[in-house]
Amino acid sequence: MTRSSLLFILAAATSASAFVSNHPSTGVATCQSSPTVPCTFTRATNRDVQLNMVDDAEKAAPMVSGEDLEQMLQEWDQPLVVDAYATWCGPCLLMAPEFEEAAKELAGKVRFVKLDTDLEPQMSGRLGIMGLPTLLFLDKNDDAEAVEEGKAPIAVLKERIEGALRKQSIVDLCNHHFFDGPIPTQLS
Repeated sequence: MTRSSLLFILAAATSASAFVSNHPSTGVATCQSSPTVPCTFTRATNRDVQLNMVDDAEKAAPMVSGEDLEQMLQEWDQPLVVDAYATWCGPCLLMAPEFEEAAKELAGKVRFVKLDTDLEPQMSGRLGIMGLPTLLFLDKNDDAEAVEEGKAPIAVLKERIEGALRKQSIVDLCNHHFFDGPIPTQLS
């Protein structure tokens, strides 16, 4: 998402509901709805939530188009975790910083990308996305002969999880699926 499209969304949200305003000291858009509501996922309150306007190129888990994802699946270089999300989805927004932190921790070992299901409905349908957020853990198919003959796909789905996860659970799942780590006993 470009900075200008994010600013457009913020402007539309501000004019539609007046729940977003600029923080007086930082100038960053913050939620100003009342009353203050604590989030059980992040332990932050709605007054603490900030809409970060980091350029997508700087992120460890950039947003990709359906075409970009298709190419990544053809030119395989690392295990891949896809976060299928929507900008209006509360759990998706809460998981976004956790996903980004997991991507930073596993940078160079696992590739993390985000797919906006509203912008890419055809790819979302092809991936069978039915709930949000959905995490897809994909790895290279070990059966090189079948792949070369066209009998098997290049990528293999290791796991699909619907629902928001914390950073440590995402990292634990990556370690299990891609690096022969133990099966996570609890996901949060």
